[in-house]
Amino acid sequence: MLNKIITNRRLIQGILAVSVYFAIEIYNIPLLYVVVFGSVLGVILGKVFCRWMCPIGLLMEVLMGGRKDKSGQQMYNYHKLGCPIAWISGFLNKYSFIKIKMDPAKCTSCNICDDTCYISKLNPEFSLYKDGKKPAGNSFSCSRCLECVEKCPTGSLTYTL
Repeated sequence: MLNKIITNRRLIQGILAVSVYFAIEIYNIPLLYVVVFGSVLGVILGKVFCRWMCPIGLLMEVLMGGRKDKSGQQMYNYHKLGCPIAWISGFLNKYSFIKIKMDPAKCTSCNICDDTCYISKLNPEFSLYKDGKKPAGNSFSCSRCLECVEKCPTGSLTYTL
């Protein structure tokens, strides 16, 4: 079920981002409410707002055309510098209730997760499975796209309590 949701992330992001935009513009939902909502989500799920609901995040992904190279990911992260939701929920990635977790008994060290993860690509200090590295899912920049969970061939990565 989770893999199907992750596979359809862009569609879900589009629907949720347009909904957030209309809530703000048409229904005059105060931006402070959106910041509080994004922060509460940060406590529960981590930094999901940026990759799953943010209208600006959707616009950046459309403009980048799904670029997976290093410069594309840096550009994606750049727009988040002035966003209070990105700052708050990024800080909360370490403390969120639901996290990306790795089961070492299932992991074959195939490196597919790190090849998929833009955090480990941009910064060699992070890894999803290597000992002695910082957990990429707890990084301030991780916006929980969950592609690492989807691509893991052994199911050793999960997004759970």
